[in-house]
Amino acid sequence: MSKKTVEYTISRTPELGMDFRPASGLMAPTELPEPQLDSQNMLINVGPQHPATHGVLRLVLELDGETVVKCSPTIGYLHSSFEKLGEYRTWNQVVPLTDRMDYLAPLIYNCAYVMAVEKMMGIEVTERCKVLRVILMELDRIFSHLLWLGTWSIDVGAFTPFLYSFQEREKVYSLHEAFTGARITTSATRVGGLMADVPEGWTEGVRDFANGVIKTLDEVEFLLSTNSIHLGRTQGVGAISAEEAVNCGLSGPNLRATGVPYDVRKDRPYYDYETYDFDVPVGEHGDCYDRYMVRIEEMRQSTRILHQALDRLPDGPVNVDDPRVILPSKTDLMNDMESMIHHFKVVMEGVKAPAGESYFPVEGSKGELGMYVVSDGGSKPVRWRVRPPSFVNLSAIPRLVEGGLFADVIMVNASLDIVLGEIDR
Repeated sequence: MSKKTVEYTISRTPELGMDFRPASGLMAPTELPEPQLDSQNMLINVGPQHPATHGVLRLVLELDGETVVKCSPTIGYLHSSFEKLGEYRTWNQVVPLTDRMDYLAPLIYNCAYVMAVEKMMGIEVTERCKVLRVILMELDRIFSHLLWLGTWSIDVGAFTPFLYSFQEREKVYSLHEAFTGARITTSATRVGGLMADVPEGWTEGVRDFANGVIKTLDEVEFLLSTNSIHLGRTQGVGAISAEEAVNCGLSGPNLRATGVPYDVRKDRPYYDYETYDFDVPVGEHGDCYDRYMVRIEEMRQSTRILHQALDRLPDGPVNVDDPRVILPSKTDLMNDMESMIHHFKVVMEGVKAPAGESYFPVEGSKGELGMYVVSDGGSKPVRWRVRPPSFVNLSAIPRLVEGGLFADVIMVNASLDIVLGEIDR
């Protein structure tokens, strides 16, 4: 299927014609004497403990009045050594570490990691598992964007959209908990399949959520998209050209807002994404407002994918039929000696992967997420490295804020939608 894009031109509000006339007897602004000041630039810290940094991020800003002269982002306050910890755990024991990398979209990271391992091992998962993983990833794409939308609204000074979006997120939390037993740290995937099949009625809950979230997005757009304060703080703020965005390595909504329609699901499709009917929304100006509009439309497109995936979800097992990879059923374990042996070896020794390496990219909620694994033939990865979208996207923030106003730093940082768990991995 040929790649589709949704291109739209964001209408800009005309500049207000303002005619300021001084009161009688007062000097006009152009007649005021020039102040003779011997001033110096000021250094201030934004973060690491600051609600608008969306995590423990420190921005050291050099200001000339209200103008940002220089921005130096400082990271490392949340450093967790996930990639090194993974080298001391079996292939399946790494899955809980991926929850913590992006705790706003954990299922995407769960799936991306095991997909890289399965590629290296030559494992082809079942059709039901494929479709379920698509559902999980698209569900968490909306889940992540909803949190971004709520905190974005708070940063711009709007409280009601925050309540609307977080109310919808609570429904996804309930779906997480019904399937995995946890709200955030899902650990849902296993090499060769899933931790379990979805419970009865779970898919109907996903469909109800997909129908309801559209109405909430309509309400939020009504409140934000034409609001003069929102427009003034986002249109023309933090703009970047398509060429500069590509050179900076931006991906996801931050890249597509500049007009580049790159989406891993379309350009390097996996799990039959080429057979789903959805569009790739793109912007035109590459500013904060375009990044907002792209994410709003992406949530709508994800609901389209969810409906199609639910319609095509087949029956059958969610795990591959391979006792060297998947634990046997409880019945087989208690009645068959061979199954008990396989259970013992998988639990005590872990899954054995052949020597080799693989890299698997997916379209995460924040951009291109790549998982790279290396095996020496044992039950643990020799190396595990991640291409995290937030880490790369954050590198562009000096380019976006320098030369702008101090107040714009908050909106630019919010528009990038970063998560520090993957940045400080």
